[in-house]
Amino acid sequence: MILVTGGTGLVGSHLLYQLAAQNESIVAIHRKSSNLAAVKNVFSYYSNNVEALFARIQWIEADITDIPSLTKAFHQITQVYHCAAMISFSASDYKNMRKVNIEGTANIVNLCIEQKIQKLCFVSSVAAVGKSLSEKEITENDEWNIAQNNYGYAITKYGAEMEVWRASQEGIDVVIINPGVIFGPGYWHDGSGKMFRNIYNGFKFYTEGVTGFVGVTDVVTIMLQLMKSTLTNERYILVSENRSFKEVFFEIADALGTQRPSIKAGKFLSGLAWRVSWVLEKLSGKKSMITKQTAISSHNHYPYSNKKIKKALTFEFEPLSETIKTTCKYYKADVQSTS
Repeated sequence: MILVTGGTGLVGSHLLYQLAAQNESIVAIHRKSSNLAAVKNVFSYYSNNVEALFARIQWIEADITDIPSLTKAFHQITQVYHCAAMISFSASDYKNMRKVNIEGTANIVNLCIEQKIQKLCFVSSVAAVGKSLSEKEITENDEWNIAQNNYGYAITKYGAEMEVWRASQEGIDVVIINPGVIFGPGYWHDGSGKMFRNIYNGFKFYTEGVTGFVGVTDVVTIMLQLMKSTLTNERYILVSENRSFKEVFFEIADALGTQRPSIKAGKFLSGLAWRVSWVLEKLSGKKSMITKQTAISSHNHYPYSNKKIKKALTFEFEPLSETIKTTCKYYKADVQSTS
């Protein structure tokens, strides 16, 4: 039986669809506040048989930071896909991110060891991969340095990876994936989904920083293949293409049929924006989309290598242009259905 954490998120919901379509026995945990309807919405993109597929999932109310509820979810589990995480680039969320990302992963690892599960797949991030001092492509072998990754999300994802490696030392087969920015439909108010929503609504700014992007379908396909393979105790960067935010924003705007962002935000403007946003956040209590870290990251040039995973699985990624077109198609369909 397969356990999925984070099943109500972008990666987790697409993973659950694929597992259900393959008629696997699935347990998925969710918090009391989770939106299960969002998972059904993702299923509806790919099937007309939503209710039957959704019914194949045994949902258990649990939290990765709550050991008693999590222990119940591990009953008869043989494989674990650990997708749950807290993603934030706000310094005020650091303490909570440590609890969820590091302590929560430690709880998962401890139960995997206790239950002697066969294999664990952990969804990490390129944020936990070391950054090259030059502009050469970053690989899995680049050494992680806290001086270059000194923001909360990166620190906690790296800490979570250390817990997963501990599982490997205790006899559990593990695989870690490090995706870049993940594009895919279904969650328009969170993560990369906000990028599509904001551009659709006329977002005017762009930067020329470079990073790696990947489609959620490719991420899930690779996870499934890794878990069925004999590959163990390895980590893999998952990136389809390295592109600038300018290129990506323009392509999204074109696919959505909206105006391209027209104002280049340099480092000075970005710095001013996050400071103003910080003040507004303190006054209103509402989380800002622009933080100090997102402002800095938008100007970094961090290209990533996908050679290791392509060789390991003989895998070819979907071109990013196709991923963007598909995601935009579903975004427009969702907008029309709610208007």
